Amino acid sequence: MAKIERFEDLQVWILAREICRFVTYLLETTPLKSNYALRDQIERSSGSVMDNIAEGFERNGNKEFIQFLSIAKGSCGEVKSQSYRAFDKRLITEEQHRQLNEMTETTKNKIGSLMNYLRNTEIKGLKFKND
Repeated sequence: MAKIERFEDLQVWILAREICRFVTYLLETTPLKSNYALRDQIERSSGSVMDNIAEGFERNGNKEFIQFLSIAKGSCGEVKSQSYRAFDKRLITEEQHRQLNEMTETTKNKIGSLMNYLRNTEIKGLKFKND
């Protein structure tokens, strides 16, 4: 794996940002904007995915990064569940629901792969680097 120096370069963070952008689009263009409780919940959980990836990366140690990635992965599941709720309430279309589910599933899987990589690599993080 190439050396990544900024969380903005992580593929999982880029994917999480796309989820946030899509959620924002849904909040601006669908009846979801009027369901305040669900709107606020899906906005918070989608933001949690990208924010936890960034925070974990900035901790500079694999163990903490894995912990934050686990939270981000859980938040992906939360967004996916909220997508079902929004679809069942007819606040988003079937196509929008399908697209959001695919985005969360892809991101969740990539986060899991990154977690596995971090668990198995010899490199333990910048804070453990011997200079």
